[in-house]
Parts: sequence; structure tokens; C-alpha cells
Amino acid sequence: GGLDRRPPLMAAALSGADDDADLRDILARLGAASGGMLLVYDAQGHIVAQAISETTGLGRRIQMPLAQDRLLEVRLPSPFPRSQRRSLLLLLGTALLTAVAAWPVVRHLTRRLEALRHGVERWGAGDLAHRVAVTGSDEVAAVARSFNGAATQVEKLVAANRALLANASHELRSPLARLGLAVDLFHDAPTPARHAEIQRNIVELDALVDEILWASRLTHPSAQLSVRRVDWLALVAEEAARYGLDVQGETVDIQGDPGLLQRLVRNLLQNALRHGKPPIDILVRAVDDAAELSVCDAGPGIPEADGERVFEPFYRPGGHGESAGGWGLGLALVREIALRHHGQVWHEKPATGGTRFVLRLPRPRG
Repeated sequence: GGLDRRPPLMAAALSGADDDADLRDILARLGAASGGMLLVYDAQGHIVAQAISETTGLGRRIQMPLAQDRLLEVRLPSPFPRSQRRSLLLLLGTALLTAVAAWPVVRHLTRRLEALRHGVERWGAGDLAHRVAVTGSDEVAAVARSFNGAATQVEKLVAANRALLANASHELRSPLARLGLAVDLFHDAPTPARHAEIQRNIVELDALVDEILWASRLTHPSAQLSVRRVDWLALVAEEAARYGLDVQGETVDIQGDPGLLQRLVRNLLQNALRHGKPPIDILVRAVDDAAELSVCDAGPGIPEADGERVFEPFYRPGGHGESAGGWGLGLALVREIALRHHGQVWHEKPATGGTRFVLRLPRPRG
């Protein structure tokens, strides 16, 4: 760039000299300004004028033609003096040694990142049980642990949806078969009893499909609660009135999604009516910082062997055939809705017999 343009400019300045004295004066000033060595030769190669500075480490020689067959020789200072060249070489050597020393570390890190990428691609291709290896305690290990945790949650969610689909298909098959048979019989000989059987199966199918839709909505990742303050006693009393049941207790406010809470109470009451026996006692009260709902029936109770399995989707107790039915999704939805509201639900056996389901939901502060 600029180093290549200076010699032609010097030659142009020297070409305007009137005589040798003027030439030497211009040459001296150019030499002082450039800090280099300038020589002017005549046609025979003799030095006519010169300007030599004390600058060491001059760069390469450049020759430019002048008037009267004279020649200008220019040697300008190097842009990198010897001391700077040594510093530059030292810097380059240090960088090279650093790169050589860091290569094993960088390669080890890139191999771990490649293994993580391959693991994610394998999981994304459908191998949901695959997990990546976690080694060390650095950021790569933290990413691997986070991925494994997320993969486990997704695998559980997919497995739950598959189980729900399989169980729902099995449960739907029975009422559909009974409905088809009842329709054929009603077509041959229509009677009120057969018409009632058709209606009963339709109601059962409608309730089962409704529960499946609720379960799908609750397990969807984007499901959001429409939370607001709810009069718990009023909500429970309203649902109980649908079945001609009375509610005892006190007014308690809670925070929650009214639609989900109505479904929770309805499922508890339907479970008591279907699997228990009258009388059905319903109590709402405040217990410390929670609102408690208990639904107690006088039925045969839940065998100890079944335990918490009654909250599993479509769980059918031992010895129950298709006609006796199971718990379906009712109690599974009860637990899921309770968990969504940071509550808990369990069952216990009262001293008088039967079954009592107890639900506790946190009360709002303030």
C-alpha cells in the first residue's frame, strides 16, 4: 500500500530539481522525512547525491528512473524492526504452543458434544428409552443431565398416553358390543327393557368418552388452569344436588379452576354412588391451612390388596368381570386434578365400614 507509493513520489519530487545543488537539497529533506537511505546515480553509475539516515534494519531496495538517465535508489525502514520481529515471532510461538497444549482438551470437549448430538438425534428418531452418558460436572454434563431428565418426562408422558389409548380402546369395546347386540334385539322385538338397555349403553359410552377427553386435556403440555377464588362449600353443594345428596360443613374459600373442581367433585360422588351404598355423607370443613372434602359411603369398601391402585386409569379389581366394571378414569382424574391444584387425595376405611375418600386443597393466604 503506502510503502509502494512513496518511491514514485520521491522520484517525481527530484525530477523538478533545477540543478545538482537543488537535487541534493530535495534529497536531504526527503531522506530526513522518510528515515531511509536515498541514492542518486548518474548514467555511469556514480553517486551524484545521497541522503543516509541512522535508521537500522532498512527494507528492500527500490530503484526509480529520473531525468538525464539518472537513477534513484530508495531503501526505506522495515515496518517491523528487528526488535518487533522478535516480539512477533515470540507471540506466534506462544500462540502455537497454546494451540498444541489446548488441542487434547478441545478434542475431548468436541467428542463429548458429538456424543450428545448423536444421542439427541437417536432419541429424536424414536428411541425414547435412549439416554446420553453424563461425565464430569461442567456445562456439557449439565446439558446432558437436563436432556436425560426431559427425555424421561417425555417418555413417561408418551407411555401414559399409549396406556390410556389401549385401556380406552378395551373399555369402549364392551359397551359398543352390548349396544350393538341391544340394537339387534330391539330391531327384532322392541320392548321398553331393550330400549332402556340401549340408553344405558349410550350413557356409558358418552361418560367414558367425556372422561377420555378430560384426561387428554389434563395431560396436554399447554393445559392452563383458569384460577380464581371459589366458594368450596357452594360448589360441592351444587354438584351434590344433581344426585339428591346433602352436604354438611362450613364455608371455605379456595383458589382453583371451577370447571376442573366441578369434575373432581362429580367423579367422587359418582364413584360413591356406583361402587358404594347409601347413606353417602359429604362434609366440607377447614383443616389448618387447607380445605377438606370427605365423601363417605356404606359400601363393601376397598380391599387392602387394591390400595392406591384405585387411582390408576381403568383399574379393575380382582374378580371383577366386564359386567361388574372397574374404576375407569374417574378416580384417576380426581387425583390428577388434585395434583394440579397442589392438593392430595386418599381413601380410608371408617370404623363403621364402607369407604371414605378425603381431598385436601390449599386455602389462599390473606
